Amino acid sequence: MAASKTATLTFRIDPAVKDGLRAMAEKEHRSLANMIEVMIRDYCGRNGIAVPEPKAEKKP
Repeated sequence: MAASKTATLTFRIDPAVKDGLRAMAEKEHRSLANMIEVMIRDYCGRNGIAVPEPKAEKKP
């Protein structure tokens, strides 16, 4: 379960690009949303943009 609330992002994408994204996500056993997040974090990291990792939920 997520440690904090998440934000919604809605956008349009070319169907062929979505098919490619879906194939990548399936190959890595990820959801589309998680695949996009991984890709954005990777891109930001390679371009010097700091994106903090989500905080892990503490168990009692």
